[in-house]
Amino acid sequence: MTYPFLKGHGTENDFVLLPDHDGSVHGDLDEARVRALCHRRAGIGGDGVLRVIRTAALPADLAALGEGSEWFMDYRNADGSISEMCGNGVRVFALHLIDEGLVDPDAPIPVGSRDGVKVVTRAADGGLTVDMGSPRLLGHTEVTVDGRTWPARHVDMGNPHAVAFVDSLDSIGGAGTLLEPPGHDAAVYPDGVNVELVVRRGPRHVAMRVHERGSGETRSCGTGACAVMVAAAEADGAGSDGAGSAAGAAYRVDLPGGTLMIELSAEGRVLMTGPAVIVARGTTDL
Repeated sequence: MTYPFLKGHGTENDFVLLPDHDGSVHGDLDEARVRALCHRRAGIGGDGVLRVIRTAALPADLAALGEGSEWFMDYRNADGSISEMCGNGVRVFALHLIDEGLVDPDAPIPVGSRDGVKVVTRAADGGLTVDMGSPRLLGHTEVTVDGRTWPARHVDMGNPHAVAFVDSLDSIGGAGTLLEPPGHDAAVYPDGVNVELVVRRGPRHVAMRVHERGSGETRSCGTGACAVMVAAAEADGAGSDGAGSAAGAAYRVDLPGGTLMIELSAEGRVLMTGPAVIVARGTTDL
């Protein structure tokens, strides 16, 4: 079977997009197909797969998570496992909808996901802003990389994150090498965790590396950048509202693949702004 695909990225966090509007092409998207598509030698290559499907074409339980949105981002990690949310992916997903004339580009774009509906709008700088919802600070834990252990903040952005502040990003595993799968508390993260290692660059300015469950170290992670901003703002006491958040704070987050601007609104909702690019399209029988 031959079917269409697109390739896109947000701050070099790259994805294979599968248009499957009525759910007739891929059915229950299986792990083997996702792994084949994401393989960087034998496939198209990507950190994950975004299936573009109408919410109405989904099973009732999944459609309920996207209630109020015409389109649903059915996301898989590169290993085929399901993830609740992908912050860079939802911007690429929304850009595809805009490019194909499937949505009004000047209106807010609701996108369904396993973490509920995210609303995407065009930003003044030409990027896209996503309302990622309210973060949850769920306590303190620790992570271990290369035999070194750091305290970490557990932040839930629809998927779980462990945010650890370190002295240097290059010294971990050596400059230019990938992060090995980090050690973590399986009792705290029974389904695995995204681990962010963070250094400070200046006032409300941080840089990070990330190891994503199901994908390994990636060039960027949108939900991870949001988690990092929340943890940094809390540690800085920036605009604390007394409820464990930091309402009103805005941070620049540098990632290996680019920069994201993350703001926590006065209502306690995380707003992520960054670029999205579609780089290729074609057909495949993978």
